[in-house]
Amino acid sequence: MATRASTSCRVSAMNLTLYSFFFFLLALRTSVEAAGRGVNNNNKGGGLGASFIFGDSLVDAGNNNYLPTLSRANMKPNGIDFKASGGIPTGRFTNGRTIGDIVGEELGSANYAIPFLAPNATGKALLAGVNYASGGGGIMNATGRIFVNRLGMDVQVDFFNTTRKQFDDLLGKEKAKEYISKKSIFSITIGANDFLNNYLFPLLSVGTRFTQTPDDFIGDMLEHLRNQLTRLYKLDARKFVIGNVGPIGCIPYQKTINQLDENECVDLANKLANQYNVRLKNLLEELNKKLPGAMFVHANVYDLVMELITNYKKYGFKTATKACCGNGGQFAGIIPCGPTSSMCEERDKYVFWDPYHPSEAANVIIAKQLLHGDIKVISPVNLSKLRDM
Repeated sequence: MATRASTSCRVSAMNLTLYSFFFFLLALRTSVEAAGRGVNNNNKGGGLGASFIFGDSLVDAGNNNYLPTLSRANMKPNGIDFKASGGIPTGRFTNGRTIGDIVGEELGSANYAIPFLAPNATGKALLAGVNYASGGGGIMNATGRIFVNRLGMDVQVDFFNTTRKQFDDLLGKEKAKEYISKKSIFSITIGANDFLNNYLFPLLSVGTRFTQTPDDFIGDMLEHLRNQLTRLYKLDARKFVIGNVGPIGCIPYQKTINQLDENECVDLANKLANQYNVRLKNLLEELNKKLPGAMFVHANVYDLVMELITNYKKYGFKTATKACCGNGGQFAGIIPCGPTSSMCEERDKYVFWDPYHPSEAANVIIAKQLLHGDIKVISPVNLSKLRDM
């Protein structure tokens, strides 16, 4: 009897393991499939060709799932409100859609831009667009070393070069060039990590801050970005939108570690962001004059986010200080969102989802301004006009 009981236990344990493994594979498959699908654009005009998204965790749609990295969001409750996956985490660093998702959807894309590293990023799935963004990534190659692995902007452009050749194979060289240059939009959301996880990061940044003034560091950033944008231009990119760096001194993480009051922000971080932003706008104006046929649109993300933080009640939020999902300190701003985090009940009432990233509700407001706003927030044209040019 003991032998039979022991055998029965082993069989039950094996069955439980098989069932667990099956459900793990099912969840993984759902996450991978949802990464690039599910827009449901029955009422859209469908004028957008492909949406090519570059950047950091603000727009990462799951690339970091396929990297051995400390910067990941493919665990609950991240993605809890992402309808395309049924609430299963996809690697987006928010509770629902990113700004890139919302913009693509509103401009008429048939599907969300698929993560470049996803197994199903092949064939016709590429035609709606590809997402190269990576949590922890920056303009500078050294940015984000603390996360072990991430895709910096140089690598992301390298990956687009691969995609560019795939488009030639899919459409033929002539049609591919027209599709990419006339119908597609290139979105770049990057730069915050170059300050938060490079120049301003304790210990890692000591050498850099001794050898480079803020102006010199920002100059290096912009020179790298100039080269990266020019590389994309040479690969037939023509319609660009580049976001400036938001008020990084006001995120829950910065408020918490600096023990600030609710209405305070870290002056140095915001000062660096503003210094960069002024020079970024000048660079884009220069490129518009220098590169024939290109349109570089400047997205004033800093002012858009600061408006939400300053006047959050006007937009229906309860707080612009505390993270909805996180742990540590007065503003839940130290430990990133994960299975052991505390989570707010009214997720659409928080400007920030976690210590670093906006909630979907905030992303919707920002995205709509980028789509339809005036030149105070996006110039020289908004994204709806850029699509139709």
